[in-house]
Amino acid sequence: MKTIEPTLDLNRRYSYADYLTWLDDKRRELIDGAIRMLFPAPRESHVRTSGKLHNRLFNYIDSNKGNCRVYYAPFDVRLPKNGECDDNDIYTVVQPDICVVCDLSKIDERGCLGAPDMIVEIISPSTRRYDYGVKYNLYERSGIKEYWVVEPEAKNVTVFTLHENGLYDDGTVYEKNAQIPVMCLPGLTIELQDLFELNT
Repeated sequence: MKTIEPTLDLNRRYSYADYLTWLDDKRRELIDGAIRMLFPAPRESHVRTSGKLHNRLFNYIDSNKGNCRVYYAPFDVRLPKNGECDDNDIYTVVQPDICVVCDLSKIDERGCLGAPDMIVEIISPSTRRYDYGVKYNLYERSGIKEYWVVEPEAKNVTVFTLHENGLYDDGTVYEKNAQIPVMCLPGLTIELQDLFELNT
């Protein structure tokens, strides 16, 4: 059976209820109701870095019998502005590369409803402005406590931490042989040398 591609108006505001009706194979996000198309297949370095980081997070949670869960794209994260739960009232749905959720009441069969504790975006030159701009502002507004921007080409990671005033700090850049503490998983550090397969 052939899937019929929906005709979408890029100038219209769509809800999560609309999003659920799009049955083609294209990946999209909704930012305040506006559609943003995602690339169907990322670069090899993106996939390799994502896999390494996901495995490190998963293995730590699993070995410590933690209550958190880690997910990788495509995985829908719905970010309502004011705690809305109805599909017609939710206008933001993102598919972060990796997210960690420690409040499991936010998890359902369709993904995560509400702010994960940690989000990781692995960027390419074409997504840099989006991840440092639109996504940064969205995640800050939504209360994501820990936002990592991973750059495989530059081989660095910038970590933004949410303060009590609801704003991110200026970000800490980790490079070379740095070890990054994972705030939502106390005791875990990620070694950049391993993540990016750096030579000593």
